[in-house]
Amino acid sequence: MKISVVVNTFNSDRFLDQCLRSVEKFDEIVLCDMHSTDGTIAIAEKYGCRIVYHERTGIVEPARNYAIAQAENEWVLVLDSDEVVPDALREYLYRFAETAEQRGYAALKMARKNYFLGRFMHGDYPDYIIRLIRKSKTYWPETIHARPVIDGGIFAIPSRRRELAVEHLANESVSSRIAKIDLYSDKELLRRADQRFSVWKAFSKCSWRFLRFYVVKGGFRDGKAGFTYAVLNACYKFATIAKIWERQSSED
Repeated sequence: MKISVVVNTFNSDRFLDQCLRSVEKFDEIVLCDMHSTDGTIAIAEKYGCRIVYHERTGIVEPARNYAIAQAENEWVLVLDSDEVVPDALREYLYRFAETAEQRGYAALKMARKNYFLGRFMHGDYPDYIIRLIRKSKTYWPETIHARPVIDGGIFAIPSRRRELAVEHLANESVSSRIAKIDLYSDKELLRRADQRFSVWKAFSKCSWRFLRFYVVKGGFRDGKAGFTYAVLNACYKFATIAKIWERQSSED
């Protein structure tokens, strides 16, 4: 059983070397680039990637289906350029792909380890992501933070198997997190513009977001970083709702 790796990039040279080094033992690496102006392409060439190009869209989702379609193999591992695959996970993926079809599975859900202010975020684990897919059984919606639509069963690696989690190398600063809140909440309007929120519903949604990250999932174990991370996640929810209110008020 062969597996292709697909990586979408735009000015991604910060972590790309570590990402590609972790997957160079897979059967194929396809790098779909949005016309980077940094060292992304030079790094990709060093690892013998097959490079294809897609127009710049501001977010990765519109390029997912195109990138996946370029892969030669049916099984495709979709990675971001700041993600690393441990050796134990690579071996697990090949074992899974060998028997997945006969067991009715078309995709694999795996945990991801996220970091903030230099600390592993307990409150954001396991952060499950669907990334190993059968190409012919998958469609990726083009809206921000969309999850792939899978025609078939999805198996999840138990979260206790932390050695099999994807390593997310991005160690965000407060400033970069706030910038993403503004950018991504704008994009959220594309799929949430018709939703309605009362003040009470907005308060409860934001409060639950904070409690889920800080209390339920154990973010309190991460000190000030964990508290900050939970607050900023609640702010992301509120920024989205506030922008929905703003748009709806202008349309009334």
